[in-house]
Amino acid sequence: MDLIDIGANLTHESFRQDFDDVLARATAHGVGRMVVTGASREGSEHALALAKAGGGRLFATAGVHPHHAIDYDDATDALLRAWGREPEVRAIGETGLDYNRNYSPREVQREVFERQLAIAADLGKPVFLHQRDAHHDFLAILTRYRDRLPAAVVHCFTDTGEALRDYLALDCHIGITGWICDERRGAHLRELVGSIPADRLMLETDAPYLLPRTVRPLPKDRRNEPMYLAHIRDEVARDRGETAAVLTESTVRTSELFFGL
Repeated sequence: MDLIDIGANLTHESFRQDFDDVLARATAHGVGRMVVTGASREGSEHALALAKAGGGRLFATAGVHPHHAIDYDDATDALLRAWGREPEVRAIGETGLDYNRNYSPREVQREVFERQLAIAADLGKPVFLHQRDAHHDFLAILTRYRDRLPAAVVHCFTDTGEALRDYLALDCHIGITGWICDERRGAHLRELVGSIPADRLMLETDAPYLLPRTVRPLPKDRRNEPMYLAHIRDEVARDRGETAAVLTESTVRTSELFFGL
């Protein structure tokens, strides 16, 4: 059974020169389908275009990352609503809060997060969520909308056990990346991942970021690709005390249900 990468930034400029080869390598390494992350107005349009040309292998999200919240306007809102109706767009986002870098003012981030949650609620679409150093505000806003959303995934989860319990209590899904393969930063995730129910756990590379440190040899450019998703799968399976086959089957089934694949 082929894996599903639920979060790959394939619109990133580093993929422009060898995009077809990236897809071919993903196939060769057992990754069958990928969800292309839309994280800005331009990026969401590009993600949709890739999905339309993807031959049923690529799907998209449409949203504006909190880093770009300062650029969000009524025209962007209207475009996200239009793109969200396209069959290739399977979730609204990447949206949320990021108080680590504060590239956009926090009050603007919160407003833009709510506007995108409203779009998802109106369209009946799941949400693809980002949260960094903003758990309290993020949880408060998400809680207000959660019963209007069909599903929600906290993508690239790297937070604490308390945060994980809060998200699971809201019936959220959890996306795990190569962060868990980092023996320096990801040790706590190795302890937490076993407490995520199988029907709430999904896998993602967040390519080209977060190259798993278990990849050998490391590529010279340190670029992550969907082809490396199995490294994440193997680490998560080991930490959960499961076989790779069992984890593959459960995460694929969960991802298919979440994104309607």
